[in-house]
Amino acid sequence: MNNPLLKTLTGLRGNPRACVYTEPMWGLSMNLCLPYASVYMIALGLKDTEIGFIATVYMLSQMIFAFLSGPITDKLGRRKTTAFFDFIAWSIPCLIWIRAENFWFFLAAALFNGTMKVTTNSWDCLLVEDAEKAQITRIYSLVIVCGQLSALFAPISSILVSRLTLIPAIRILYANAFIVMTAKIIVLFAFSRETRTGMVRMRETRGKSIFSLIGGYGGVLRIIGRSRGTIFSLTITAIVGAVGMINTTFWQVIASKRLAVPDSLLPFFPMLRSVIALLFFFLVIPHITRNVLKIPLLLGFAGYMAGQSLLVSAPETGPLKYVVLCVSLCFDGFGSGILVMLAESLVALHVDAAERARVMAIQHMIIMFVTSPFGWIGGLLSEISRILPFVLNICLLGTGLLVTLAYYARNPGTGNLKGP
Repeated sequence: MNNPLLKTLTGLRGNPRACVYTEPMWGLSMNLCLPYASVYMIALGLKDTEIGFIATVYMLSQMIFAFLSGPITDKLGRRKTTAFFDFIAWSIPCLIWIRAENFWFFLAAALFNGTMKVTTNSWDCLLVEDAEKAQITRIYSLVIVCGQLSALFAPISSILVSRLTLIPAIRILYANAFIVMTAKIIVLFAFSRETRTGMVRMRETRGKSIFSLIGGYGGVLRIIGRSRGTIFSLTITAIVGAVGMINTTFWQVIASKRLAVPDSLLPFFPMLRSVIALLFFFLVIPHITRNVLKIPLLLGFAGYMAGQSLLVSAPETGPLKYVVLCVSLCFDGFGSGILVMLAESLVALHVDAAERARVMAIQHMIIMFVTSPFGWIGGLLSEISRILPFVLNICLLGTGLLVTLAYYARNPGTGNLKGP
């Protein structure tokens, strides 16, 4: 077995195996709904500005809970925190989305859904704390591959929508998401164990309140500020997060409302993007990310920019628009896949191991603070023209490319997996 990803997959043990092997269940639940999330809101009467506002509230909720996630994860432990907050962040919102009727339902679901930043922190710790450092980028690649595999089931969504119409079909998909996500929570809890660092932090924080632990964030900020690599990873992750939020929120809108893609066809385009991403992950990315990060980062930004540029230039009528959309998604699949994986890996590689939970909490909070306005900004731009959110994405990706060039020009020899 020569493929590096397959070797890593079959060689996983302990918590990394439990996290990676259960990850497809997330894809088979939430990822079946995501291609229709914004269109579902529009079908229930929401405006573009309201969708953008909900995206911003969602990001603000994430920011608050990212701030709290470090002390919570240290006190409860990585395993219990992941199980408890996964249920709050995903199972409960699914029940709300099933019965959604207007703006207020989606706003309430966004507030609950924002607690996912607690479980993002605890799950990341559970995933990598007991893993070998050299495996981290491949482990994150496997996580993304698991999420992409779910898009292969997109025809299920399409069949439901074509036969039942949009709103009842999406309600059924959210009901499925509730069942599968709840099952995932139970299975992961049963087959994982608390990490070694987690047990140490639980002992050290016993008898201390959440607020007293928050008071220690001053030292954590100094740890972050001293690391040029951490600052760089934060910048890249914030840019990738802002672009991803805009793309996820408004891609369906531009495809449905500007390019007049039928609702029943919408899931097939993310499926194509996922298939392309999977091919890149197995055939290309493991080779270009081997011991070096600079070149794949530059390629990721350039590829993603090309995909977004093709999207905004797609003709509004005629069969050519489908060709342009497909080519655009090929570039998106490569660019977004490699950037998301490398952004996660950069944060994990540069974090202080002894203070992983609190450092990552601050990092997530900073990222959320920077990216949260972009949902609202994207909504305002989309009201003016459906292409403007993606023009903003092109500018952000260009900024990321320039930041990467500047960082490695000032820090030659640091573009490897060990970091500075």
